[in-house]
Amino acid sequence: MNIVLLLILSSVIAAAAFLIAFLWATATGQYDDVHTPALRVLFEDEQPDTQSNLNHGT
Repeated sequence: MNIVLLLILSSVIAAAAFLIAFLWATATGQYDDVHTPALRVLFEDEQPDTQSNLNHGT
């Protein structure tokens, strides 16, 4: 019977920890913009202009 109480207590503590983590994430704005990160993969990154960097060398 003691193990059942231990398991219930540990599951309540784990659930509370996940709830606190979720509330912290929503309060700090982690879920504010859910649309833009999905579109970011469609655009190419700007490539640095290596030719102009070579011309300005020593």
